[in-house]
Amino acid sequence: MDLFFREAADRIGDDDVLSKIDALLDWRAFSPILQRGLGRSGIGPRGFDPLVLFKCLLIGQWHGLSDPKLERALKVRLDFMVFCGLDLHTPVPDETTHCRFRNALVRGGVYDDLLAEVCRQIEDHGLKLKEAEVAIIDATLIESAARPRTHIDAPRDRAEGDLQDDLDMHFSADPDARWVKKGSKSTLGYKAFARTDEEGFIDHVHTTAANRAESPEFGTMIDGAKAQRVLADKAYASRANREQLRGRFRDGIMRKAARNRLLRGSEKRFNKLISKRRFRIEQCFGTMKRLFGLCRARYFGTARTHAQLAMAAIGQNLLKAANKIALNQQTPAIA
Repeated sequence: MDLFFREAADRIGDDDVLSKIDALLDWRAFSPILQRGLGRSGIGPRGFDPLVLFKCLLIGQWHGLSDPKLERALKVRLDFMVFCGLDLHTPVPDETTHCRFRNALVRGGVYDDLLAEVCRQIEDHGLKLKEAEVAIIDATLIESAARPRTHIDAPRDRAEGDLQDDLDMHFSADPDARWVKKGSKSTLGYKAFARTDEEGFIDHVHTTAANRAESPEFGTMIDGAKAQRVLADKAYASRANREQLRGRFRDGIMRKAARNRLLRGSEKRFNKLISKRRFRIEQCFGTMKRLFGLCRARYFGTARTHAQLAMAAIGQNLLKAANKIALNQQTPAIA
């Protein structure tokens, strides 16, 4: 470690979140994933190390920075320089490089693999359970980055089988965004699905247009879950979804009243017990929207919005993991 990094590390201190994350992760394990996303050469745009660009991407998501602001911040902030391994004489990736790198990973479809690798390493450190008792599933809305050109009436959220053909028309510059009405508010955008354990670590995400109902996506969300029981709200209460759980997971889908059939007292108590444990995923959505800018999509298209969701989930997981560890000068690295 040269003089610059030593002095900068002393100024930043051991309680810095980026320092904890840098020590927590084995960054070399991300190289094969990044190389697969970049294509044959495995070299980042303009010859930059893909790991450096990935760290820059993480910083940009963490602090809600646009590509020009990220380029500027990497030139002046000590904590960003140390985290990315950029000294005073190292060229800083410009805004075009960040954009090309992010889009290359979108085309390569590797964001889910990056999230899975983060989860694996957190599990190996004992900060996340490998076999959780429950898997919690839910969805939230993400507003499109585009301004709608008009306003239309759309079906209420979670309605199934009543989507109309005219909703497939493009009403904005974002071709994949769709309208949905929840309560009295209409939103143009996307629906972000997430699956967490009981501690709030996200291990799977999924993105659809906002007008897609939640219930048909249930099978996608439980695929690969390592848990004994799946918890979900009434939006997923259907016979088909309960059949998918049979023989694989214990049923934790909240009970739903039907026409001419009110909920029994036992079903109401069951729903109350499930609600007390489902709050964790609501906290995750709140953190991703409040700290990692998930209230609104930053880019157009389902694939790019999904990449933003995956990076927000990575940030959420790393923040929870960093809050569990403490660094000191005798143990500068965990990985």
